[in-house]
Amino acid sequence: MIKARADVVGSLLRPPELIEALHLRRENKISPPEFKRIEDAAVDAAVRLQEEAGLEVLTDGEMRRLSFQSQVCESYSGFSEWDINAFLWGDWQSDDLGEKSIERPPLAVLEPLRRRRSLGTEEYTYVRARTDRTMKITIPSPSLFANFWDTERSKGAYRNAEEYLGAVADLLKEDVDELVNLGCTYFQIDAPHYTLLLDPKFREFYAKRGKPGDQWLNFGLDLDNHVIGNRPGVTFAFHLCRGNQGSRWLVEGGYDQIASQIFTGIKANRLMLEYDDDRSGSFEPLTKVPDDKIAVLGLVTTKSPRHESVEMLQSRILEASKYCPLERLAISPQCGFATSIEGNELGIDDEKRKLRTLVETASQVWG
Repeated sequence: MIKARADVVGSLLRPPELIEALHLRRENKISPPEFKRIEDAAVDAAVRLQEEAGLEVLTDGEMRRLSFQSQVCESYSGFSEWDINAFLWGDWQSDDLGEKSIERPPLAVLEPLRRRRSLGTEEYTYVRARTDRTMKITIPSPSLFANFWDTERSKGAYRNAEEYLGAVADLLKEDVDELVNLGCTYFQIDAPHYTLLLDPKFREFYAKRGKPGDQWLNFGLDLDNHVIGNRPGVTFAFHLCRGNQGSRWLVEGGYDQIASQIFTGIKANRLMLEYDDDRSGSFEPLTKVPDDKIAVLGLVTTKSPRHESVEMLQSRILEASKYCPLERLAISPQCGFATSIEGNELGIDDEKRKLRTLVETASQVWG
């Protein structure tokens, strides 16, 4: 099992040349080989950045994704036309930047899903050849794709949302099977929608898709556990944030209402929890972390250039250890630095500093 005390969530800020290349590709002003050269260079830089920070675990920065979820729609056929707003809609909040509302597009699953390519094989095999560190592959939770269930338009493909999301979980499990066979030993399931159940309007959204909040949560966990399966020697992390896009968030509130269900119900080995500000609530829900799981504290914010010191992080870790023993804690950023190509309101130098501080803190606390 992965025992890293300093972990990463997934995405890193995309370099400007990659953003420009994405726009040029959409306009057919750049050839596929030239685009891949730029994309590969962005991955190379992401790997170097994490290695130089001293991380034992790294990702490819999700440089090949428009959003942390978008690989599913690119890998599986059957969805309606979509763009990046398929993954960004909602009422986003920020005390510093103000609100930003993105209307839900007319999304739907229209045909039975078919796997047309692997979700993460290129990401894994490319990085595996370039580092001796452990690479983590991030996998979106099947439940996230409730966004594409339309009560009228989708019934020609599946009888109900439950059957449809079961098909998503089956395909994700196939992708994990393939990656495990290639040698991948660390995966992360991203499931921010569970924390959205803290908000009444989101509970209503899911109720309209067939299940009230508590039932929806149990159903979602069953889907996640189906993807995780029984895989000796393979570590799974489970990431729970409250929305992260353009330095804004979707909901606030502690994990208290959902901690018992999730922490004990998910078969993942590592719980990656957001604890970077007051809206994250107290550490008290850590008392619900089972003895066989590691709680990875997301103490370093990815939403601003705020300078976290080693001393500050040490103090927070010691506070958390009152609720969960120190030997069952680790640290990470609170979320990705760029859960979509838009990225958050900070720079690459800030990103580097934050990752180095994480590693230094882990060394000071755990040796």
